[in-house]
Amino acid sequence: MNSRAGSFLWNFRQFSTLVPTSRTMRLYPLGFSRLKIVYSNWNPRNLLLSDFGNGVQSSIRYLFQDALIFKSGDNFQTKGIGTETVLTVDRLLCPRRLSFDSKHSLDPDDGLKKITFHQKASNEDVLTKETKPTPVNYKKLSQECSSLSDVLDTFSEGPVFPSSNYFSAMWIIAKRMSDDQKYVEKQLMFNHPAFNQLCEQVMRESKIMHYDHLLFSLHAMVKLGIPQNTLLVQTLLRVVQERINECDEKCLSVLSTVLEAMEPCKNVDVLRAGLRILVDQQVWKIERVFTLQAVIRCVGKDAPIALKRKLEMKALRELDRFSDLNSQHMFEALAAMNYRSIILLDECSKMVIGNIHGCPFKVLINILQSCRDLRYHNLDLFKGIADYVATTIDIWKLKQVLFLLILFENLGFRHTDLMDLFMKKVIADPASLNMKSIIRILHVYSSLNHFYKCQTSEFQEVMATSLTGYLRHISSENLLNAVCSFCLMNHFPMALINPLLQKDIINELLMSADERNAHKLRILAACLKLDISCHNAVDLAPPPLPSTALYPNVKVADALSSLLGEGYFSKNRQLPHNYHIDFEVRMDINRSQVLPFSDVVTSAADTQRVAVLCVPRSAYCLDLAHPRGFLAMKMRHLKVMGFHVILVRNWEVERLEMQDVVTLLKTKLYSAEAFLTADVNLQSTC
Repeated sequence: MNSRAGSFLWNFRQFSTLVPTSRTMRLYPLGFSRLKIVYSNWNPRNLLLSDFGNGVQSSIRYLFQDALIFKSGDNFQTKGIGTETVLTVDRLLCPRRLSFDSKHSLDPDDGLKKITFHQKASNEDVLTKETKPTPVNYKKLSQECSSLSDVLDTFSEGPVFPSSNYFSAMWIIAKRMSDDQKYVEKQLMFNHPAFNQLCEQVMRESKIMHYDHLLFSLHAMVKLGIPQNTLLVQTLLRVVQERINECDEKCLSVLSTVLEAMEPCKNVDVLRAGLRILVDQQVWKIERVFTLQAVIRCVGKDAPIALKRKLEMKALRELDRFSDLNSQHMFEALAAMNYRSIILLDECSKMVIGNIHGCPFKVLINILQSCRDLRYHNLDLFKGIADYVATTIDIWKLKQVLFLLILFENLGFRHTDLMDLFMKKVIADPASLNMKSIIRILHVYSSLNHFYKCQTSEFQEVMATSLTGYLRHISSENLLNAVCSFCLMNHFPMALINPLLQKDIINELLMSADERNAHKLRILAACLKLDISCHNAVDLAPPPLPSTALYPNVKVADALSSLLGEGYFSKNRQLPHNYHIDFEVRMDINRSQVLPFSDVVTSAADTQRVAVLCVPRSAYCLDLAHPRGFLAMKMRHLKVMGFHVILVRNWEVERLEMQDVVTLLKTKLYSAEAFLTADVNLQSTC
């Protein structure tokens, strides 16, 4: 009995030299020896591998998943292996567990029999009381604490592994706060004495904590506003790079979200490149649509086209599993990747239209912004969104509807019912609009060339009166923008125009580097001269347009030559007030006969000048039936200058055969009454 007790104490002394002094050992009565590290005096620094290795440095063989495996040395022998001695670090305290070679018996000398530990060990075998801290739960911590400082106070009282949960708890608490409160709490967090200790602790634990904990902590740091160029964030980025092969689908989703929220830098770019390689290898293994969309948003606009197509094919395969939310978020994901998949967008558009009721305002905005960025024009989708907003306009704020109208204007979409309803609301309550809102409303309605039956004049007067009240506060550029919008709508409030005609204001606008100011001053000068014959327009004197090489539509030119013959039309005509027309044809007053072209008009009373304009798609609204503001104003001014205007749509001409183009021009040039006569004349010239 004394011999067995002596052997036990000898072995205990041998093991005590391997375990750090702040840690003690407990023997488990499980039929084999299981030595468990117990933290009697908790110190966050004890989690460092360098500290742990002070006692077992010569015996550590390699890092493994479950346990510290000892390599046999001077004090270990392989003779008579009969028991397993495994020193295990608790999983909650050290997830990436260190391992030692097992299956080594302990002998005090060559002749000593092996020691066996029996299951009959009782509580009296416990050498010290276990004082291991309970692992922290970030959800529970976020419920118990009401501020970021409370979380840091809890950490300073007794740090518990993993420390990443403290950051996760702080981010959950911060999400519940208002912007002002969040700003104050962040300042208190940065100044808290335990904050630096927590940051150091996370850096020390970064290589041994679970990979998802590492990513969650990095995500929380980014969201909490910790500067990206700090040692803390950059260290975690490097560790995430080193351990990227541990990334499963859940980690892939979190990593994608983190990278999407971070600014480009060397470590972020390298990590994004590694993520692309990982996604390229594992894209077909992704099971959750949410993860797939997070990856699509993250890979970036400069991702290889092959990877983009692979992600597109994966998304098309998963279409049957798309929820309403998935279909709504697909627009934003594709825009982030800058990949216009017409098939995928069309299918998602159908789902959005079918479930449009109850769709949040923010989601509608994201869809329209994504369509603008992708240059994706779906009339059915836009009409479905506009119809929904028009039928529920009473629940929307004016600013929300205005934001939607601005996006519709960017897309060139004009929804008459929604714009009419909004005009009525503006007329009924103009006091609810500020200066910026008024300028934006004027831009939308003038750009889309929208007029509402009997209320257009009232709307224009209300807008002009409301804006006049801001004359003391409005900048010269904003005033010019507003006046230019009024000019496009053929309305001229002199109370707003006269301040712009002052020489110092004009010089200020022309001195700016923005060429658009000069363009708008030309529009104002033309409108003052042609629409209201204002003598002050002479004083405006905007700079002339720079000379540029203009190339008329070759197909239209050939068709006019075939229809009229050479010498009966002119190309590239430059007119007063900086206007240009593609072709000019001169006809009799009834537009039944084409006259030989001459720069000198002998009898203007008996001659009808015809301006042929070749216009692109962008000059029309999205329905391709309603001209936009600038084209409508140009047509108005050409009529004032005595022209009959004919519009030829470039995209239609490109699809037609030459004979069809000739027929189209003949129909547009000649009046309905003279069409038969023109047909006879055409046959006689052939």
